[in-house]
Amino acid sequence: MTEQQTVVVGYDGSHFAMQALDWAMDECELRELPLTITHAWRWPYGEAPEEAKLHLRKAAEHVLGHGADCARASSSVRDIVTDLYEGSPADRLVQLSSGAALVVVGSRGLGALARSVMGSVAGYAAADSHAPVIIVRGAGPLPAAAEPGPVVLGLGPDTPDEALDFAFGEAALRRLPLMAVHAIRPPALAWGVPMAPIPDLDTVTGAARDRMDERLARWRDRYPEVPAEARAVLATAKEALRAASAEASLLVVGADRARHRGHLGTVVRAMTEHAACPVAVVPADTGARE
Repeated sequence: MTEQQTVVVGYDGSHFAMQALDWAMDECELRELPLTITHAWRWPYGEAPEEAKLHLRKAAEHVLGHGADCARASSSVRDIVTDLYEGSPADRLVQLSSGAALVVVGSRGLGALARSVMGSVAGYAAADSHAPVIIVRGAGPLPAAAEPGPVVLGLGPDTPDEALDFAFGEAALRRLPLMAVHAIRPPALAWGVPMAPIPDLDTVTGAARDRMDERLARWRDRYPEVPAEARAVLATAKEALRAASAEASLLVVGADRARHRGHLGTVVRAMTEHAACPVAVVPADTGARE
């Protein structure tokens, strides 16, 4: 008998963790899955007697209990499990991801110091998780927006099929349209240097949309209820996705583990740190559970 997957959320009691918890509860209700709330703690001062550590553990239990109480009081999720772990929060999220449908974490994103604390956890989890990871950024979770924007999918030659599965699935669950964005770097100009004729930009973007339509065709057939737009943009990938995220409910990007094992590519990392909405990082091997 296959064990039911869960939605895992990292919780530390902060405002950002509350946003992540809200999003995770939303996912559980939409997917009809149980929720696992995890909180990690560790003694920061080297060797110490167990009695001294006990006080810190009690505080950690209080934080975790608060998160569970909030989830039970404000959602219809019936199956809520708490997980208290002594050690690295990033390591624990990756461990739990092997049995998860989804991992959700918050992101402070208010400066270099704050990112070094929470952002390192989110970045590590996104780079190594066995399951998709949603980093909750921006204004917070749905349904905060009165008119939620589309699910935006960053679509390039290396985008794994799992990212398309996830993006269309989220759009269907949330009854939102999907917008696939493909960035085309504008041709560089160098005055005084012999150059090949500059291609017609309308022709270039049109050809790119045609390729996108071919790639999207299978998922459009699978999710006929999801309106899916293909948009080719003359910009760098970072610029195009950052701009699209301003009006999005969720930005979905694929993690190419073959090229970037153990860390995120530059575009994906930039989105986890600078996107204006929550970001889902979907690995190419989501089906593999090690």
